Amino acid sequence: MLLLRNLKPFFRRKSHYSFGIISRATNLPDQITSEFHEICCCRTFWSSTSSCNEMIGLSSSNSQNPYFFHNVAEFCTLLGQEKADELLDNAAATSGSDTGKEAKYPTREMIDFTQIHINKLPRVLIMGRPNVGKSALFNRLIRRREALVYNTPTDHVTRDIREGVAKLGNLRFKVLDSAGIEAEASSGSVLSRTAEMTGNVLSKTQLALLLVDARDGVLPMDLDVGKWLRKNAPGMKTIVVMNKAESLDDCDGTLASAAGEAYRLGFGDPIALSAETGLGMAELHETLRPLLEEYVLQNNLCADEEVQDNDSSSEDMECKLPLQLAIVGRPNVGKSTLLNTILQEDRVLVGPEAGLTRDSIRAEFQYEGRTIYLVDTAGWLERTKQQEKGPASLSIMQSRKHLMRAHVIVLVLDAEEIANTRRSMKHVEVVIARRAVEEGRGLVVIVNKMDLLRGKENYKLYKSVTEAVPQEIQTVVPQVTGIPVVFVSALEGKSQIAVMNQVIETYEKWCLRLPTARLNRWLCKVMSRHSWKDQAAQPKIKYFTQVKARPPTFIAFMSGKTQLSDTDLRFLTRSLKEDFDLGGIPVRILQRTVEGNSRTSTSSKNKQSANRMMERVVSDKRTILAVENSSTT
Repeated sequence: MLLLRNLKPFFRRKSHYSFGIISRATNLPDQITSEFHEICCCRTFWSSTSSCNEMIGLSSSNSQNPYFFHNVAEFCTLLGQEKADELLDNAAATSGSDTGKEAKYPTREMIDFTQIHINKLPRVLIMGRPNVGKSALFNRLIRRREALVYNTPTDHVTRDIREGVAKLGNLRFKVLDSAGIEAEASSGSVLSRTAEMTGNVLSKTQLALLLVDARDGVLPMDLDVGKWLRKNAPGMKTIVVMNKAESLDDCDGTLASAAGEAYRLGFGDPIALSAETGLGMAELHETLRPLLEEYVLQNNLCADEEVQDNDSSSEDMECKLPLQLAIVGRPNVGKSTLLNTILQEDRVLVGPEAGLTRDSIRAEFQYEGRTIYLVDTAGWLERTKQQEKGPASLSIMQSRKHLMRAHVIVLVLDAEEIANTRRSMKHVEVVIARRAVEEGRGLVVIVNKMDLLRGKENYKLYKSVTEAVPQEIQTVVPQVTGIPVVFVSALEGKSQIAVMNQVIETYEKWCLRLPTARLNRWLCKVMSRHSWKDQAAQPKIKYFTQVKARPPTFIAFMSGKTQLSDTDLRFLTRSLKEDFDLGGIPVRILQRTVEGNSRTSTSSKNKQSANRMMERVVSDKRTILAVENSSTT
């Protein structure tokens, strides 16, 4: 770790400190370690409009070979000889000028990527053969562990296109994680379908990062991926990235040999990095920056001026917040097909294979002026010993995490299986529904594959399914009444409006806020029509109010020691849902005891404390008198 200080021989400004890390792969003379403490001057060049500082670190004047350090976008690396000579010439030219004037340094005006709208950011696709670390690099760029990472040389963990916003220094861009490409996959297989999906995404991206394993070198499969890329995207700007390079060293020539093999791909100079440790991210930043800036300047991308309405109420603001929607269910019930139907595009991979989805894919779209984040989760399975380890366990954990984050949960059922088993929900689906209710989420049940029950021969079966499913769901989940059930066929692609209208309606109920005056008027009517067994033991509710939404939570302030029983709470909850149309969402009612007037309470407390003091004094006097009498006798 180096601490480079920008001293003041050239600029009369405050000192700044920068930190840099030099890896073993850097070529340094033997005397470099003895000369680090002899760094005598450092100079910083910057522009008023630039957020990227360039710094030169010079060794002592007695050294014949000075060493230069480059600080760009919060990264610090050693400079090459050509760049060092260029910066040294600029430093010598400006040092001879008047120190009272501000030195001029030709810097390119940097672009603030944070001011560009997220939908207009350039798109970068990560691609390569399977098991080269594409998902690990994706997680490194977005600074979160969203994509599943598991070492499976014989299997493919990633099968869908995952999208996120990368944060690399001062750069912002959309990064896409793709499935491993095998050019020789058989037609109609899962690998051929994932390759076709990757090819469709290539037409919408500006850059491609072709990953290879630096430890294995360039394999024939990597060359096939390069040929596939040239065939499907001839004009695509491609950067070769040698991942897993943390174990390679430039001193013994392993890094140079790996770079020499990477030139066989024909895409220019490779970049050595490690997605697991973060080594080489500065070089990736320096390579991507001019390409991304060129794209932004060519397309005149700028930040959109968003006009916000400050007069809107808090209830309207809560309803207009982005809606988090999660699609959950057992494997092979049509969750991915339903997501493609809602988005009106082939966003995720679908097929007859069970358990095809492994990653939880998150997609953003607009519906009636509202931003919705839709998540397609992997199928929930029964716990077995085989699923306690491996990608299946990671998929289940990720599905549960997204269920906790969602606002509204769509539980998908299979109509054909319901008709065959004459049972609406299995144990896994009951667990999902009850967990959604316990977490306070809105619940919508979708019965998919209804097209398989149509026709004259299946008329009675179709009618029995539509009548029995809502009743059985109400029996299995009695905590929430009026759970909406929508019967659709996602394969036909005509169920978007029906599903989304029900989801929006449930979300608006979930965000509902009721005024206290209206609640207390409702409470008087409800308490009058309720039959109490004992009028003397009837609980007295002083007032009733809502303390929060999402989900609606109410507090009943009780006067006296009598509390509401479980039966009374169920009666009030059912009345709330019926009178205010709150079906399909959990409603919570809490109790609080209201004390009497503050003055009377304080006076009573003072009297009680005074009586206690008198009793103590009297008891002490009695004990003293008793002792005296016994002594005299």
